[in-house]
Amino acid sequence: MTRRISLLLILVMSGAYTCSMAQENNHPPKGFKTLFNGRDLAGWYGWTTKNPEQLWAMSEDELAQYKAESLKDINQHWSVENGELVNDGSGLYLTTDEEFSSYEFWIDYKTVPKADSGIYLKGVPQVQIWDYTDKGKFGIGGDKGSGGLWNNSKGANGKDPLVLADNPLGQWNRFRIRQIGARTWVWLNSKLVVNNAILENYYDRARPLFHHGPIQLQTHGGEIRWRNVFIREIGPQEANTILGGSSKDLGFESVFNGKDLTGWAGAVDNYQIVDGAIQCKKGTGGNLFTKKIYGDFVVRIEIKMPPAGNNGLAIRYPGSGNPAYLGMTELQVLDTGYPGKLAPYQFHGSAYGMVPAAQGYLQPAGQWNFQEVTVIGSTIKVELNGSVILNTDLGKLDDPELLKRHPGKTLTEGHFGFAGHNDPVQFRNIHIKAL
Repeated sequence: MTRRISLLLILVMSGAYTCSMAQENNHPPKGFKTLFNGRDLAGWYGWTTKNPEQLWAMSEDELAQYKAESLKDINQHWSVENGELVNDGSGLYLTTDEEFSSYEFWIDYKTVPKADSGIYLKGVPQVQIWDYTDKGKFGIGGDKGSGGLWNNSKGANGKDPLVLADNPLGQWNRFRIRQIGARTWVWLNSKLVVNNAILENYYDRARPLFHHGPIQLQTHGGEIRWRNVFIREIGPQEANTILGGSSKDLGFESVFNGKDLTGWAGAVDNYQIVDGAIQCKKGTGGNLFTKKIYGDFVVRIEIKMPPAGNNGLAIRYPGSGNPAYLGMTELQVLDTGYPGKLAPYQFHGSAYGMVPAAQGYLQPAGQWNFQEVTVIGSTIKVELNGSVILNTDLGKLDDPELLKRHPGKTLTEGHFGFAGHNDPVQFRNIHIKAL
């Protein structure tokens, strides 16, 4: 039974299992729901290439009025024929009323010569669709085929598809798209064309992709047809398994055996093992850290906080003193329910006292979060639940008062650990790869 479950997990994560189970005629497979009922445009409205934050800034009444008005344009350019969504190549993009965060999305499409279209995820462009035989677009990647994250920066992972997977024009194509945070996988006709790439925030590349948002079907000059529009939302446990599933294969080493604190030093009496996780004892604190020292490294870890829970990740900690100041930094671990007014650099994922992280990407208290931290030289990148919430170079900070408060900022090596602050915050699945 164990071998069968393991094989099933491998097939699901590779795409082979679920794609083979796809249903036709707008009837979703088990675990999925349909976003298009095969009869009309219920559940959709019109939007275009505009920052969806403009939608979120509207009042409830303003949004309802906008959606109703947008349907006038939608009904001019979109129709339903024989269970297929049909667009004439013009007008607003068909946009889901529902918004999604982590999900698996299936859709079939068929288009015409020289057409150019795409699928916007969380309101952001785009999984590209085009005529791979149109020589006029070879200079911008058309010959590479559909499925790439075309609006990513030049050279970024995922911008170009890994393989040409389009069916000949006039035939149906099937996308399977999985997105966890900004992490994106795309299969086209069962071939992996985007593998675990970050979809950039087209509207502000300095900020992470939005936590949630609608799916949009783009119109771009040529008729396109869609059918079998299905979605399955991915919960936190499954998301964490996917995000961390390849750690061993990628050269990460487990630094916690799930049973005791072998390999750890510092405030060992103030931490305990609870359900296979390291937990700070309530009412205690102190710094627990690896005996091993790291220079440049990547750490993958799962974190769960109680309401208002507070802790920290000690980065290049010297083994004594306060890691926020004497270490390279303390990356804040803090639940969103923490009381009182916080400085920007106190929110979860921030380099404490120095650089704030983006907010809005934590799971609710009591749920596990997947976090990856990459430390190279003076740079630190923090990825939370698939979204990059901090990407900074501490070496560029030159304020004299800040440098005085953080003398450890320039450390090139040290221990990795936890900076407890009296709350029963938990850590598990701790893997580190030295670079």
